[in-house]
Amino acid sequence: MLAGLMDKVKFPRGLFAGVEFEGRHHGPLDRILGEFDRALRTLAAPAQGTRPNPARGLPEADLDAQARQHTARLMRINHTGEICAQALYQGQALTARISANRDALRGASAEEVDHLAWCEARIGELGGRTSFLNLFWYAGSLALGVAAGLAGDRWNLAFLKETERQVEGHLAGHLAQIPAADQRTRAIVEQMKKDEAGHAELAQRLGAAEFSPSLKWAMRLSSKLMTRSVYWV
Repeated sequence: MLAGLMDKVKFPRGLFAGVEFEGRHHGPLDRILGEFDRALRTLAAPAQGTRPNPARGLPEADLDAQARQHTARLMRINHTGEICAQALYQGQALTARISANRDALRGASAEEVDHLAWCEARIGELGGRTSFLNLFWYAGSLALGVAAGLAGDRWNLAFLKETERQVEGHLAGHLAQIPAADQRTRAIVEQMKKDEAGHAELAQRLGAAEFSPSLKWAMRLSSKLMTRSVYWV
């Protein structure tokens, strides 16, 4: 009965479009539950990547306790960044109007799952932990993703492009801090940086608009708040 009532609810055009379930047609309630399941798997289940870990086969560095702790905290920031990426892509795909853009967002999201798995594994190897703030940042990022999609596909893609450009710069900053001897961490971060650049280029090819300097500044400020809080918490 509840599912039948939810099927009659009018959602914005494009919302939950493109969500495929096997066996039968599913209404909005089923799709909402599917997205809730996606959120739970992102936040609570071990990430399962599809590509080989770039660190595979590389030797472990002999780091002192301070370097190991600092690197683990940097990777914790990157892990939370990937949690945010999953939420952003989820929200953006939910509200994207053009199917090709929605498919591109889903594809980029799959690559970000690889990043999530790699960061999680490396944090464990370094003796660190993931952030206690992941739920907070996930919720905020999901809301931003939905808002970006509702603004229209060109602005949705603009948000993706600028986010990935800023993440690329952020990862470059981490590479400058990670010890040269730590080949395992560096290999992961370098591949992530390459993938983020590819996502920004994809958004540009699909017709992304360009954000104003003030919007870019606001995004950098939000990113700075995330990185500083997650480094410690």
